[in-house]
Amino acid sequence: MTEKETKPLSDAARLDWLRLIRSENVGPVVFRQLLERYGTPTAALEALPELARRAGARRKIRLCPPAEAEAEAEAAIKAGVRLLALCEPAYPALLRALDDAPPLLCILGDPAVLALDSVGIVGARNASANGRRFAERLAADIAAAGLAVTSGMARGIDTAAHRGALPRPTVAVLAGGVDIIYPPENEALHAEIAEYGAIISELPLGIVPQARHFPRRNRLISGLSLGVAVVEAARRSGSLITARFAGDQGREVFAVPGSPLDPRAAGCNQLLRDGATLIESAADVLTALGAQRRLATPPPPAGGAGSVVTPPPEAAPAERADIEELLGADPILVDDLVRLSGLPIAVVHGVLLELELAGKVERHPGNRFARLYKAPADPL
Repeated sequence: MTEKETKPLSDAARLDWLRLIRSENVGPVVFRQLLERYGTPTAALEALPELARRAGARRKIRLCPPAEAEAEAEAAIKAGVRLLALCEPAYPALLRALDDAPPLLCILGDPAVLALDSVGIVGARNASANGRRFAERLAADIAAAGLAVTSGMARGIDTAAHRGALPRPTVAVLAGGVDIIYPPENEALHAEIAEYGAIISELPLGIVPQARHFPRRNRLISGLSLGVAVVEAARRSGSLITARFAGDQGREVFAVPGSPLDPRAAGCNQLLRDGATLIESAADVLTALGAQRRLATPPPPAGGAGSVVTPPPEAAPAERADIEELLGADPILVDDLVRLSGLPIAVVHGVLLELELAGKVERHPGNRFARLYKAPADPL
């Protein structure tokens, strides 16, 4: 990171940020690494083709064209959506602390809501009537205490949580563009949240939610929150993914106990066995969070004009080959790659960055990487 203080971006700088994050194989973690390495998005964009080539990319990496970024920025303005960068003061501090925080957030509504302390409330889409009632009351009482309520605007518990919080501030984190109403029956709720709270996404306008988007959405629900309350959840559900993210991010995890005869309670009961805090009311949540303070946040990436960064030395061909040889289909920790290769950690990180940009490795949770293999050709 090249600067210690947050600062607003100019329109031109924001377009550079937009171009970099919309370029091929550039996700939030790679974005940060590129800024740390090259200082500015402009310098990073210039370096991308060579980085991918070093790792043996089979074709030239696609950079987001300036016209495409300008069109997205103009569409956001017309839709009343703000593009908020990670380096700007209004960016939520808790979210900024994450290694994979989105470099740009699309915000429909009031960005100031994101500065409030927040509690996430999630649960089953096919929630019971009692579960929905509990979630609505829980959200109403938490909102009345001055905290925002964050959820995913899905059917069931999410919808009940947003309704309970309104007209006080609530944040909906979407798995598609902020202009895409999903599920469709939440059209009126979408409008209310935009009026009294904020709707956010890291995805561009017009993107329809897909299955692979929801885990990414879930990490933002927990990342924005001091703690996450799970009201109802089956053993295999997205709500448990959110709870796992919360634990990994150092957030409090709360769960509402349920009948062992109801499969929608199995996930919550498992969370309680695993150490989650049992809650029966908002008072339990507020008491547990009473001593919480905002997490210390690392300096944000500045990416401003004039930043000068000296890139680390390029790995030798033999060093790159050693790291590629250690990578397989099963994810391996970066620390293990460093130990097994005997190479400096900066060299290992540099090679992994190049391989990721070339589309040859995949990043997994817990700072692990796996090689991507092409499917064998069909003999028929």
